[in-house]
Amino acid sequence: MGTMPEKKTLTVQRVLALVIAYITLSVGGGVAASLFLLPAVFGANSVAKAVIPSLSVEGIDFDVTSLPQKSTMYASDGTTKITEFWDQNREVVPLKKISKYMQQAVVAREDRRFFTHGGVDVQGVFRAFVQTYMKGDHQGGSSLTQQYVKNVLILQAQQDDDPIAQYHASEDTIARKVREMLISVQMEKQYSKPEILQGYLNIAQFGGNSLYGVQAAAKRYFNTTADQLNIVQSATIAAITKNPNAYDPSVESNQPESEKQRNIVLQLMNEQGYISDAEYQEAVNTPLADTLDVQPISTGCMAADYDAGYFCDYVVHKILNSKEFGKTSEDRERLLKEGGLKIVTTLDIDANTLLNETARNTIPPEDSSGMEIVMASVKPGTGEVLGFGLNRTYDATEAAQNDQTRDSMNYAVDREDGGGMGFSIGSSWKPVNLVAWMEAGHSVNENLQTSTRYSTSLFACDRYTGGTDTWNVTNAITNGTVNPETPALALARSHNTTQASMGSIIGLCKIADTATELGYHDANTGETLDKTSSFVPAMMVGNVNVSPLTMASIFAVYASNGVQCDPIALKQVTDVDGNDIKVPSANCHQTVDPEIIQTLAWAMNQGVVRSDGAGGVAQLANGRKTFAKTGTHEDQLVTTGGFIPNQIATFVLVGDVQNPVGHPIANIAINGQYHSYWDGSTIAAPAWRDFMNAYAERKQLPIDNDYGQPAAKYSATSSTVTKIGGGKQNATQQQSTIIQQQNQSLQQQSQQNDQQQSTIIQQQNQSLQQQSQQNDQQDDQDQQQTEDE
Repeated sequence: MGTMPEKKTLTVQRVLALVIAYITLSVGGGVAASLFLLPAVFGANSVAKAVIPSLSVEGIDFDVTSLPQKSTMYASDGTTKITEFWDQNREVVPLKKISKYMQQAVVAREDRRFFTHGGVDVQGVFRAFVQTYMKGDHQGGSSLTQQYVKNVLILQAQQDDDPIAQYHASEDTIARKVREMLISVQMEKQYSKPEILQGYLNIAQFGGNSLYGVQAAAKRYFNTTADQLNIVQSATIAAITKNPNAYDPSVESNQPESEKQRNIVLQLMNEQGYISDAEYQEAVNTPLADTLDVQPISTGCMAADYDAGYFCDYVVHKILNSKEFGKTSEDRERLLKEGGLKIVTTLDIDANTLLNETARNTIPPEDSSGMEIVMASVKPGTGEVLGFGLNRTYDATEAAQNDQTRDSMNYAVDREDGGGMGFSIGSSWKPVNLVAWMEAGHSVNENLQTSTRYSTSLFACDRYTGGTDTWNVTNAITNGTVNPETPALALARSHNTTQASMGSIIGLCKIADTATELGYHDANTGETLDKTSSFVPAMMVGNVNVSPLTMASIFAVYASNGVQCDPIALKQVTDVDGNDIKVPSANCHQTVDPEIIQTLAWAMNQGVVRSDGAGGVAQLANGRKTFAKTGTHEDQLVTTGGFIPNQIATFVLVGDVQNPVGHPIANIAINGQYHSYWDGSTIAAPAWRDFMNAYAERKQLPIDNDYGQPAAKYSATSSTVTKIGGGKQNATQQQSTIIQQQNQSLQQQSQQNDQQQSTIIQQQNQSLQQQSQQNDQQDDQDQQQTEDE
């Protein structure tokens, strides 16, 4: 036996009747007269008085054109969409860009008297009142205007993160209904019917997955736009609002009911004269499944196209960290998800695609080594980040935590931008030292005395006091040094001992200042080098804490004749009205003397073309002059940085970026190749070369083999040798000393040989003398025997 509906009290019936009378008078134009009824309405009983506070709608914007809208991120061309961001998937469009069939379908389904009532459909309310409160059959009766008001109130509560207000905006009570009615009457006197219809068509929910507004629905279900919706499509969408999840036609199990509801709308459109009998018959005979062209719903960086998940994540961090987009991170996130922004980034689709392809070809994501490769590219002279390459797939879900092929942390960038804590990069750092050397007034062809032991006191400066300990320095492979050696040859050969000699002469502060000048900052703290624990002599051989993107930006300074730019990911951001929002600047400026840069480039190229150079494997194709520097940090990380002049600068890092100490890159096979010793030349440089060749070919980059002409004042040779810590010694004197030492050594050897030879002769003479004596004795014996006979 069924349960009887709960009997409504006479008080509630009286309240609703009085409200209807008030609204009837208001709609009829008797607003002044209706005011006399207002005390009766809210004086009916104490329960009804709860309605009074809800009549205050201060702070709520009922502007029918200002609704939360999704933001869209684009590549650098401004047209290639990367992804979208939204809490509610909505794209607001004006009524003129919504087909007449769509307008007619929603009016026919939701509010047939919409164009004749004054905000509340009195006939509908009376019908709903009789059915609900007299017969116990719950009925709606809300007009389109009321539904719009309800949606706005709910939306405002959500934006204010006010669950109580959200509850009151959606509760099934007389108080809510009355509030909606009263506000609807007010709205109808402020806005036109087309404005209210436009607001409703943009705010209403038209499916699951937070799908709102007809434009988003048109794209989702039919891969079209709101202005192109035909009769069948319009009726399908209009039917959804009654139950957005149950009538969503993209869900296959919903389609029979969705088609039934669509046909109800078509019938209403026919009965109300919006479509002819022939149009109705043709439409209802069309299977719903045949009309669909469902497009995937995606949002955020997880849904980024063109393998741009890591780049997207970097952009989002830049927006959330930049005050240009709001006072607080919460304000910035709301703007991103609700502000309808058009975000044009610096992403170069070609660069990003090739970076990722190169990374995964070098070390497949599932490779048994577990090693990672991280790549970053920047356009010189602009600061524009072109893309990232990682041998992982961007995945921010919990499932990625146990999958080595997936990750959401972009180790190419600083910690505050969603990256790691930074890395030591080995000899890829050494061009910084050479720039500092020239800025201090020295030539790259100056002869330097070197050693394998340096007192840290030699590097003292105003911010580094040095100490009494010793820094032991050797060169890779040989474990020794070359004495003397020029800074240019030291860069080409990647020798450490000469770097130490340079630092002992110009001081550690000059190296740190030049690093800051080039754009260096600590990846973990953001501090300049001299304010971190890395500010010790070992920083000169790459014991620093830097992100690959920062290093790519530093190499971009080398590629642009000394122009330093901060990395940027945003080219232009416009709001929903098309107004530009200020974006972070690259702050490009000339920071290094072009002659120093040209001399540096020459020295870097020497490392590629010389037979004893460390970077020969980086040579680019088609005779292109190559500028690159490899690096190896112990057995933990290997790197390579380099550039094509004025076109692109790229930095590559390889190793276990999460645990480089515990999981060294040594005595392992990577991508099927085993090496007991991995360095920058064995894996990072080939990856750098392969990407740069592919990018140059894809973009048809010009070949500039004139870049890298050494300036006379920075490449002059000298006949002297600069001692460790400074001071000159004549080269001839040094050579004379060496010859003297060699002569002394030869003389000592000669004396030793003479003594040895004299001893041998003396021993031989003694032996002959003994032999002669023995012979004489034997002769005497023979003679005596003859005489006896």
